[in-house]
Amino acid sequence: MEETTFRLTRNQKVLEESSEELTFLEEDIDKLKQTLLADYIVKEEREKHLSEAEQSYFKARGGINEIDETLRAITRKKQNSLTLLSSLKEKYSELKLNMASIGERLKIEFNILVDDIINEAPDENLNPKELEEKVTKLKRRLENYGEINPMAVEAYDEMKLRYDTIATQKNDILEAKKSLLETIKEIENTASTQFLDAFEKVRGYFKEAFRTLFSEDDDCDILLEDPENPLDSKIRILAKPKGKRPQSISLLSGGEKTLTATALLFSLYLLKPAPFCIFDEVDAPLDDANIEKFNKIIRRFSKDSQFIIVTHNKMTMAAVDVIYGVYMQEPGVSGVSEVDFRDLKETSQLEEIVQN
Repeated sequence: MEETTFRLTRNQKVLEESSEELTFLEEDIDKLKQTLLADYIVKEEREKHLSEAEQSYFKARGGINEIDETLRAITRKKQNSLTLLSSLKEKYSELKLNMASIGERLKIEFNILVDDIINEAPDENLNPKELEEKVTKLKRRLENYGEINPMAVEAYDEMKLRYDTIATQKNDILEAKKSLLETIKEIENTASTQFLDAFEKVRGYFKEAFRTLFSEDDDCDILLEDPENPLDSKIRILAKPKGKRPQSISLLSGGEKTLTATALLFSLYLLKPAPFCIFDEVDAPLDDANIEKFNKIIRRFSKDSQFIIVTHNKMTMAAVDVIYGVYMQEPGVSGVSEVDFRDLKETSQLEEIVQN
């Protein structure tokens, strides 16, 4: 009985809660019905508006169809007009050709311009039959004269005009040729003067750079094989280190060839100095003695220009102010390590001053 009483109490409580929930649901249903009724009213109003809009649309569509029909009719009329215009143009061109033919015939046979006949007022007293008889008599008289060339004068005038035109063009071409040759000669003289001046300067710079790389007793020179034609002449390079008298530069050793080429590069550099110079493993074929000479000339010219040298030589690395080492941080990724020797030199100088 206690269990049943407990269950009854619990069921009554559930029943009360269900009744309250039912009351709330009925209120929600009423609200939804009212909302639905309002929505139905809105729907009816919108259906009315839709019907009016559809009527307006079909009315406008009917107007568009009428406009399209009118436009197609206008297009057909335009096409017909264009066809008629084209036909008239063809007839006009045909008449124009006939008029031109008649005018040429009148000019050739009777020496009369067609414009004179068109502008002349017709004589009403003339009899066509009498005119035909007169024309027939004149034709017979012309036939009695024999065959003649009615185009002789026109042909002469045409040939004379052509001759005058060709003669004028010939004179113009001759004058242009003369002017062009003078210009070429002036350019060649100026270029030769500038080239020889630059060549002599490079020649002196080459000797200076060569003796800096080798010694003061060494000799070198650059010569033109054809001095009379400097712009097209080949250039011969002579390099005679001490103790050698090679006939050509190919007889020098690899290091001597490299130093000679370096001297030539610096001679061109001195002609027109550049703010930057880049050397890519130029010192590779050089031995230690030649490396020292190479570094010496680099230090000499580094006062006016900055030199970037790609090298694997330790002596060259030791002679630079700043060294950048390229290494691989990880596969596919390179890194750069910088060492500024100028700071080390300043530090060592300060330490010497302090010690003294």
